[in-house]
Amino acid sequence: MSVDLILPCLNEAAALPWVLERLPVGVRAVVVDNGSTDGSPEIATRFGASVVRCEIRGYGAACHAGLEAAEAEVVAFMDADASLDPRQLGRVTAPVLAGTADLMVGRRRPLSRRSWPWHLRLANAELSRRIRRRTGVALHDLGPMRAARRSALLDLDLRDRRSGYPLETVVRAAEAGWRIGEVDVDYLPRSGRSKVTGTPLGAARAVLDMSKVLAR
Repeated sequence: MSVDLILPCLNEAAALPWVLERLPVGVRAVVVDNGSTDGSPEIATRFGASVVRCEIRGYGAACHAGLEAAEAEVVAFMDADASLDPRQLGRVTAPVLAGTADLMVGRRRPLSRRSWPWHLRLANAELSRRIRRRTGVALHDLGPMRAARRSALLDLDLRDRRSGYPLETVVRAAEAGWRIGEVDVDYLPRSGRSKVTGTPLGAARAVLDMSKVLAR
């Protein structure tokens, strides 16, 4: 069974070749361009990816546009910044394909201190604690690599279109009684600066978005 890999993309020209060259057999890349100005869509096309344009800015908007455009029954999500290795994608897709899990999340294991600064690790640990308290799901990381069945994800009727999208996915999946699991994946130094946590304003918006999801 094939898998569609949804890659939200905003100016990732430097990272895309490395990411797309490492796709496992049976995985089709769906690159969702969220307003790039560095030629990212053209690079994605050159490497055989399907390119989707998303005019609404926001991580969640790009993820959901990719979900709607995907064709495979099983879909995966991953950042396009080369911080995660597509060759490890099978770790999250295999349990979904086998029917032993409904949602799998990649638990990031940094290969160097530069991959994940201490303050972001601390924030993630607190978020994971709040997720466990809110849902009862024993996740240790809200990682950007995750997989589930496309039709089931659409049925969750996700509404967040910014940084709260991954969190809303977990919360709604837990409320729906999904089997949710996590597995370790390597976390590498990303290419360029994060659009979400790379600036104080971006980090503040992410905290606000996720707090809204948890408060619902």
